[in-house]
Amino acid sequence: MQWIQNLFELAQQWLFESAVQPILYSFGFGGMLEDAFVATGWLVVGVAQIGVMLALIGPLQRWRPVDPNLDPTEIRTDVLYTLLHRLGIFRVALFLSVEPLFDQMFGWLRVMGLGTVHIDQLVAGVAEHPLLSFALYLVVFDFFDYWIHRGQHRFNWWWSLHSLHHAQRSMTMWSDNRNHLLDDLIRDSLIVVLGQLIGVGPGQFIGLVAITQLSESLQHANVRLHFGRLGERLWVSPRFHRVHHAIGLGHETDAGNGEPLVYGQSPALGGHNFGVLLPWWDMLFGTANFEIRFDPTGVRDQVESGREYGRGFWEQQKLGLLRLVGRA
Repeated sequence: MQWIQNLFELAQQWLFESAVQPILYSFGFGGMLEDAFVATGWLVVGVAQIGVMLALIGPLQRWRPVDPNLDPTEIRTDVLYTLLHRLGIFRVALFLSVEPLFDQMFGWLRVMGLGTVHIDQLVAGVAEHPLLSFALYLVVFDFFDYWIHRGQHRFNWWWSLHSLHHAQRSMTMWSDNRNHLLDDLIRDSLIVVLGQLIGVGPGQFIGLVAITQLSESLQHANVRLHFGRLGERLWVSPRFHRVHHAIGLGHETDAGNGEPLVYGQSPALGGHNFGVLLPWWDMLFGTANFEIRFDPTGVRDQVESGREYGRGFWEQQKLGLLRLVGRA
């Protein structure tokens, strides 16, 4: 772990000093150096992730594709989403728009005596061991993410945004970040609040996000791959997550009366396999499906009624907002 951290810090420092800092000074933004240094870290992580995707996950997709006939236009749009998020552009926009509100909120909570609880210090010996501390925060974040994901499928207003992610019929390693920007804003805000409340450090937070995103890229890959009887129960695989994207099986919700549809074997909260990294929560709460199957992906109303979710980035964002207000 230490050599990875050292390599990351060297790359971050080099890129900041050789490119980012001179640009900031040339445009008179010298007062933003500290924030820009953090943003440079996200950029380094994003470039590394994209490198791993191209070097490792891409060949897997060519080796054992589930669907050999994918729509290149849809994939190009997903690549745009990936670059927007992985290279830190969305995080910079988030920082400039809503982070000052978070700072005010956390400052108010501290004045009220509600400070951060460092959960790794609640268990004896964990805080002194970086790997144990990191693992603890990973499990806590993943548990929280599981319930965020269920909320995205349970509440009609949230599903109207999140359904864009599921409307991809040509799912590949680029599809993880195919989300409505408002959906991303809500989820990322909840994650940031959680991180502040439970005391995750900045370096740990970047590491948690990087591992989560890279794993999700593999989960969405167009590859006929599962991890075996034991492995499927330890970490979310492409097979496990593809079931979640399967038409009429992985996600079912009723846009009318507020109650989710029960379709096939889908349980009451609308679907299967909501786990982001760990399938444990699906096993614990009865939403796991371990069938070895690789179904077509998409949303059922695309097939039944021909509902459009948009082809390009701006059309997809527009239709998401129209669905939210009941106009599409």
